Amino acid sequence: MRSFALVGALVAGVGLAGTATAAAAEDAVVKPAVAGATAAVNWGTCSADTLAGVPADQLQFYSCARYRVPIDHDNASLGTIDIALLKRAARTPDKRVGSLFLNPGGPGGSGLRMPISGQYYFQPPVLDRFDLIGFDPRGVGDSNPLRCFTTQEDADEVFGAQVAVPLTRAEISGTLASYRDYGRFCKNNAGSLLNHMSTKDVVRDLDTLRAAVGDQKLTYVGFSYGTLIGSTYAAMFPKQSRAIVIDGNVDPALRTSDGVEYDRERAQGFEISLDGFLKRCDQVGVKCAFSDGNPRAKFDELREYLRKQPITMPGGGTVDINVFTASVSGVLYSPGAFPGLAEDLQALYNVIHPAGAQAQALQARPMKVLTGGKQGLADQNPDSPYTSDDSYFAVNCSDKPFRIRQEQVPGIAAQWERESRTFGRYQAFADTAGCPVWPAKKPDVYRGPWRAKTDVPVVVVSNFYDPATQYRFGQRMAAELGNSRLLSVDAFGHCILGDALGVDKAVADYLTDLKVPANGQVFQPNVQPFETP
Repeated sequence: MRSFALVGALVAGVGLAGTATAAAAEDAVVKPAVAGATAAVNWGTCSADTLAGVPADQLQFYSCARYRVPIDHDNASLGTIDIALLKRAARTPDKRVGSLFLNPGGPGGSGLRMPISGQYYFQPPVLDRFDLIGFDPRGVGDSNPLRCFTTQEDADEVFGAQVAVPLTRAEISGTLASYRDYGRFCKNNAGSLLNHMSTKDVVRDLDTLRAAVGDQKLTYVGFSYGTLIGSTYAAMFPKQSRAIVIDGNVDPALRTSDGVEYDRERAQGFEISLDGFLKRCDQVGVKCAFSDGNPRAKFDELREYLRKQPITMPGGGTVDINVFTASVSGVLYSPGAFPGLAEDLQALYNVIHPAGAQAQALQARPMKVLTGGKQGLADQNPDSPYTSDDSYFAVNCSDKPFRIRQEQVPGIAAQWERESRTFGRYQAFADTAGCPVWPAKKPDVYRGPWRAKTDVPVVVVSNFYDPATQYRFGQRMAAELGNSRLLSVDAFGHCILGDALGVDKAVADYLTDLKVPANGQVFQPNVQPFETP
């Protein structure tokens, strides 16, 4: 889901297998890059900014590079872009297996520095035996960022008109108009890369990089949107796939065939996660500050109150329905922030139900995870350069087909709101409102077949209460790939590697020795919500 400006302040199954025609399957065939015949990556030193935070005695393990790829792999005349790479060398070179490519998701997430945090995600054997390779995908970060604006002021004006949960006619029309403005800026400023930002384009880059580092087969770990990269690679290049782990899974068939339905089910996933949070709060009692009474009823009362008017906190700051919805959505990604969310919810509840000196004292404390109202867009430096990128919509609106007109979105939002009271409208006015007016023309998208004829099964990891990629998506991913192993985790939050020892060990054995985990296992996280680590 697109991050509105307000979220930046946060702590922050049966599948639709899809039937491809013989012609579509034939069109999907792409020759893989050949290790040895592909120009090698020329590794060198990294900038101080890239290696910020790395201990001095670890700097020796890191090197950086830029690698040139075509904008269009089928049409060299469009020119080239450079992909930024960072390598953390294997700690035991004599036992090195190969390279392990990483992607954090997004779309639009920078993966360049992921090898630096690799010790969090992976067990020691993985760090010992693999070169960890992080990269910014095309259009992202340091890899020829796709930019729709030339000045920050233009971006602020467009994004400032977007309302996370538009309720009035003016809010709705203003938000829809801002997406049309966004599309016009992108059409005018983004250049030829705009039409070549699909996941298929990224996967073809990745296959080139795989060959360029000298690997005959790809070893890969991807999170969230990165699971679409991994599954697309396995489907397009099955015989070049060595070991692929995907954590926090999308439903690839649905995502690439029906963007509207995919977004509807995303909203449902957030509702499932929220309901799980409120039930867990009720179960743990005093460990959850929002547990007194009925947490579900209290939350619903807060939401409905905020739909009519904002809440001003005695300690300062205002929370409206936009802040509330975006903040709760963001916190559901991170179970460690659940106690703080519970305290904030209780503080809000106390404001609309004042009950004496003790409650008043609680109200006065600063909010922990809910932001305190819109921040002004200061214009102290006119015409300051725009330094962000617009890869999120560039990828999503390429991959996800939206066969609707933008003027249908208000009706869709009303329908989704009846199904998913907290997040339905919020989701409808994100991708679903923006992609119908996105200016990319006929992007080259991989839409199946998804059966992965890999030599080794793909490992699919999915949390029961993942908000952004609900558990049912993980079940569908495993079913659509076919040659897969589903590892389920009785956990909250978005993605789990590094936070569930059983999964981490199974993944380490799989990556290093191709030991395939048993199917259907259910793991526990290291820490459940409201527990002390």
